[in-house]
Amino acid sequence: QLQFVESGGGLVQPGGSLNLSCAASGFQMEHYAIGWFRQTPGKEREAISCISSRDGGGSVYLIETVKGRFTISRDNAKNTVYLQMNSLKPEDTATYYCAAEYYPGNCQGSLYSGMMRYWGKGTLVTVSS
Repeated sequence: QLQFVESGGGLVQPGGSLNLSCAASGFQMEHYAIGWFRQTPGKEREAISCISSRDGGGSVYLIETVKGRFTISRDNAKNTVYLQMNSLKPEDTATYYCAAEYYPGNCQGSLYSGMMRYWGKGTLVTVSS
């Protein structure tokens, strides 16, 4: 059966770091575009990053507000995608979700098209002093 689980959230002080994991079971993540999203209650869900499938060339994308602070990567042997988050700010506080779509092109085409069909349950990140 397909399983898709985020982990790694928690409470950190401003300037701290967290490494979020998105682990898949029941499908091979390397064939899927994987996106990271975040949402705070009362605000619209925000796409922040994605990594393309093998057929899509494995390219990565980050929105401007997290460039230089966040890094997305993939470990196919572990069937896991990571989001390394450094220099965290209070405005990064949100529930973070990973999502997947079978998509052979650049992952931005899936990230912004509403075609991410498979979602994890989320992991909460709180940045506060």
